[in-house]
Amino acid sequence: MMQAFRNVAKPVIVVISVAFIVWLVWDLSGLGSGGSGLFAKSTIGKVNGRAVDVRSFDQRVQNVISERQQRGASLGLDEIQEIRDGVWNQVIQEYLLQGEYRRLGLRVNDDEVVDAIRNVPPPEVQQAATFQTNGKFDLEKYQRWLRSAEGQALVPGLEYQYRAQLLQAKLFRSVVADVFVSDATLWERYRDENEKVKVGLVRIDPATTVTDQSAPVTAEEAEAYYNQHRDDFKRKRAAFLSYLLVPRVPVASDTAAALTRIRALKEEITKGAPFEEVATRESSDSASAAQGGDLGERKRTEYVAAFSDPAMALPLNTVSDPVLTPFGYHLIKVESRKGDTFKARHILVPIEITGDHRDQLDAIADSLETLAAEKPDRAALDTAASALKLTIHTVGPILEGSRVIVPEQGVVPDASAWAFMARPDEQSAVIEAPNAFFVFRLDSLHKEGLPPFANVKAEAEAKVRLAKKAAEARRLAEQLAKQVAGGTTLAQAAKTMGFEHREVGPFARLSAPLGSPVLIGAAFSLAAGEISPPIDPTAAGAETADKAIYVLQALEHAPADSAAFTKDLASIRQQAIQAARRSRVNAYMTALRESATVVDKRADVYKTAAQNTALAGRNGLPINR
Repeated sequence: MMQAFRNVAKPVIVVISVAFIVWLVWDLSGLGSGGSGLFAKSTIGKVNGRAVDVRSFDQRVQNVISERQQRGASLGLDEIQEIRDGVWNQVIQEYLLQGEYRRLGLRVNDDEVVDAIRNVPPPEVQQAATFQTNGKFDLEKYQRWLRSAEGQALVPGLEYQYRAQLLQAKLFRSVVADVFVSDATLWERYRDENEKVKVGLVRIDPATTVTDQSAPVTAEEAEAYYNQHRDDFKRKRAAFLSYLLVPRVPVASDTAAALTRIRALKEEITKGAPFEEVATRESSDSASAAQGGDLGERKRTEYVAAFSDPAMALPLNTVSDPVLTPFGYHLIKVESRKGDTFKARHILVPIEITGDHRDQLDAIADSLETLAAEKPDRAALDTAASALKLTIHTVGPILEGSRVIVPEQGVVPDASAWAFMARPDEQSAVIEAPNAFFVFRLDSLHKEGLPPFANVKAEAEAKVRLAKKAAEARRLAEQLAKQVAGGTTLAQAAKTMGFEHREVGPFARLSAPLGSPVLIGAAFSLAAGEISPPIDPTAAGAETADKAIYVLQALEHAPADSAAFTKDLASIRQQAIQAARRSRVNAYMTALRESATVVDKRADVYKTAAQNTALAGRNGLPINR
């Protein structure tokens, strides 16, 4: 109980979505009616002219980092960057709200805070067993405890949280005070949820239906398209990187070491050691190891065949020979079996880099650290490549906000976050990914904006080609519709022309599987048996990745039940008003953010190790490497 209060008594970052829920509870209850760089700068940015203190900001970041580490999370540069971004957005939000409180003259007095603490305890407290009666929260128990010395000692710590939430509640009530939903609007929404149609559908995909040879594109056409659609080619900041990698993949000696170890464990069990004790001590499958290797009772199809096949053939209550799966070597003990279901225990020894092989890789990683890592000199990566006989690879463009993906590894952690903090020619620290060590060099950083035509020529050509293919797909769709108008069914016409015909539904507007609002609108506008003209989901500038042309035919059309609507109108209205309030608050906060003047100086505060080292050297400070 004390821990629940300690958790909520700390100063908290109030997020809008959570605060809105708290406000709804309050409102509906009726209670509302009564480093080198880091310490050299004092601000990390400004929100509408108000400075954000760097030490306060960094402390909030560290609080989130510590909280996640206490939960066992492993945090790399990517995750830390995400935390900084999240805290920055929260700070902006708080400053904007505080500005609104001042502008509107909103205040919260002590009586209001006390009333809220007494009558709307935090969710953690409501769930505490101490305050439960017959499985439900008992307000009287809570208030009695609140008057005790123990409760009173923790009340001051709650004031910050409640005062902030009450201010937000007052602000949001003023924002949504005029929210009204008419009966006509409620009926329209009800109809969208309950009117249903079933359609026949033919989808003509220009990319697959029309060949490239049928849609040739000249350089002049591509450049003209580029000039007419410049906004479509604008890019975020982009990084181009070079990198060295040292693979960290097990070799034959590692496999042999794992096999030797699993055999030793079987010998120990054969000599009398209980399987469960050995599993708890030695198995790398931590979940089952905590249960003595117990995997529970499962179907064989829940396991990979390399595990389930020997398990199904193994005599009950005997220990298998080492079994190799993609996860490593196993010892298996099957305790019961019925049909394709069995209950088993296992011990897992993964095939990991070990022994001399591990020492060799660590030595190479140390050399990478010495020769290239965190160096500001472009030549460092080349020097390391020559000395260690490694190949320099390249990757890019990497758009800001995306992850670095390389063929040898897939996603490389921390590389993208580092790249957009670094300066050209700078090298990263040694990044330890699951299958390799990496050191990256930032070769160039392209600004956000419009790249020259030469850089996007291929993309422009592809867009022009797709437009030509779409025109041909529309011609085929028109031909299909004419055949149906001549008396054949859509299914028959599609078969004649070699297109797939599908039946979809019944479905309502709000649960339609068609994806595009244009298609959904067309489906509900058709009378039973009626066929649509060719439909282009991109018409009227609709944003969609689907470039296909559709022809629909209504097979069934069931209207919404107006009598049921009238019967449930009160509850429908209440739900609609709450949804409208949430929408209004979200729109209000979006407008506040869009109109704000935000100066972000985080890049001047948080620097890479190479930048900090260089800065320390220029300032004559000792450098520890």
